[in-house]
Amino acid sequence: MSYSVLYQDIGVKDYKEAWELQDKIFRKLIDNKLHENQSNSLENNSDSGTLIFVEHPHVYTLGKSGSENNLLIDHIQLQTKDAKFYKTDRGGDITYHGPGQIVGYPIFDLEKIKVSLREYIYRLEEAIILTVSQFGISGSRLDGATGVWLDTEKKGRARKICAIGVRASRYVTMHGFAFNVNTDLTYFSYINPCGFTDKGVTSLEKELGEKQDYEDVKLLVKNNLQKAFDLNWIN
Repeated sequence: MSYSVLYQDIGVKDYKEAWELQDKIFRKLIDNKLHENQSNSLENNSDSGTLIFVEHPHVYTLGKSGSENNLLIDHIQLQTKDAKFYKTDRGGDITYHGPGQIVGYPIFDLEKIKVSLREYIYRLEEAIILTVSQFGISGSRLDGATGVWLDTEKKGRARKICAIGVRASRYVTMHGFAFNVNTDLTYFSYINPCGFTDKGVTSLEKELGEKQDYEDVKLLVKNNLQKAFDLNWIN
């Protein structure tokens, strides 16, 4: 059964503003779900999920299980890099968001979609794997780490092209994925990305040798998420 989802592309937005928007939608969906449960009407689709696409100015975010030691510069140096830092309530460790990166925040009710949290993350990864394959790039998963990676079978060559970190409560999700398209990868040198010290990061631009059309790539990701979760868009 298809799941109807509101699609919102909010353009370039400060991380904190986007987080507050997510949280508002997240709490409303949980509240509506609780009322549905009380009336035994969980199967209806009256309260759609939401998929937010956004591009952030330079920012580092730390997951609730992460270590601040994985941020390798101090707060004064952050200011010189025109970057901000936030501790968040998502899973995972530290990551970077910035211009040229597609960030997706799916706020979905997994009970209505009828998938587990593990399957949800698997499908997010699958959508990005399908996207990079359309550029002739072979993406894959890495044991013990979420996200989409390249060359995982080659010792010392594994590099991440898409990071994933989520939060779920009452089977409702928030946070999501960050897909490097034309991202300035030097910003990753100031952290241990996702807590790893022995693995790299990459982008479509780096892999293909030239900048990509950001809007075209975004449309591919949107379409592949639609396929992965059998979604109907509400604009």
